[in-house]
Amino acid sequence: MRYYIIAGEASGDLHASNLMRALKEHDLQADFRCWGGDLMLAQGGEIVKHYRDLAFMGFAEVVLNLRTIVRNIKFCKQDILQHKPDVLILVDYPGFNLRIAEFAKKQGIRVVYYISPQAWAWKESRVKTIRSVVDLMLVILPFETEFYAKHNYTVHFVGHPLLDAIASSQTGATGRDSWLALNGLDNRPVIALLPGSRKQEILTMLPLMLKVVPEFSNYQFVIAAAPSQELSFYQLIPGVKSLGIVSGQTYELLRHSHAALVTSGTATLEAALFKVPEVVCYKGNRISYLIARALIKIRFISLVNLIMDRAVVKELIQADLNSARIIEELKLVTEGPGRQKMLSEFNELEQKLGGPGASQKAAALIRDFALKS
Repeated sequence: MRYYIIAGEASGDLHASNLMRALKEHDLQADFRCWGGDLMLAQGGEIVKHYRDLAFMGFAEVVLNLRTIVRNIKFCKQDILQHKPDVLILVDYPGFNLRIAEFAKKQGIRVVYYISPQAWAWKESRVKTIRSVVDLMLVILPFETEFYAKHNYTVHFVGHPLLDAIASSQTGATGRDSWLALNGLDNRPVIALLPGSRKQEILTMLPLMLKVVPEFSNYQFVIAAAPSQELSFYQLIPGVKSLGIVSGQTYELLRHSHAALVTSGTATLEAALFKVPEVVCYKGNRISYLIARALIKIRFISLVNLIMDRAVVKELIQADLNSARIIEELKLVTEGPGRQKMLSEFNELEQKLGGPGASQKAAALIRDFALKS
């Protein structure tokens, strides 16, 4: 069966690649044409566009890159028509993917959405569109089933795929001392810096994170470089050359970290599932932030707090994100009762995510849907 999969970000590349692996077990003739990244390529996908050329962060940035986005949408539609997939699988990335879903539905192509658009956060009106253009919705957050039920739309909760990704990463994992030595690091406790995957957010977040380094001389800071960025890009940022930096080893880094500074996104949940106390950081374009604040209806920006429905990790946002506040909050999670409380709540978080097997459950549902349709 021919599958056309669209993932527009690093997290989508991860989850789509694991879904592809599971689909190959259910469908030995699976053929994948993809918008994604290196992980999807490794699973045998033919990559049409790499996500590094697709991800624009914030409202203002989308406007500035509108012509590129429109060209990509037009090209994607043409490519889908030429490829004639049996099933279109959309992974998160709603601004782009919902437009493609509408097009595909009109063409009679079956549409599966894996990892729901965050309509519960803003644009609840999107549910009407989703209901009309998505044939099968697979959700990964426990509260999404109830949200969609309010709108008379049945979805399938499959659990969170990060549980499987993290579990599989444990196989053959390197011991702490060996890993530190292999990466030229000393034996001090590690504080991980996860500044995001897009150039724009890295250039904003990493310099702010680096400002706190002198206050924590008993620790070593190690940067998780995004696989989509060259190491030379990081080396141009002042202060980076004096620190450790690893690429393609985010899970190894988290496995051996004592604490972390994390840019809001999937990484906040990854750190929590590795039981790494963290401070969540976010700062974006001022105009984009003001627009988002006016539109978004949720209390939190981190997945950890959203899932738990309470403030488990500290979120430092926009003006609140400065070196003094980062130092203050980082000290609370590196030692003392605040650290232990956070670790205890991470255990509860893991239980809420529905257990392992998300990719397998999703693949089975997609295969059954494709065969019955």
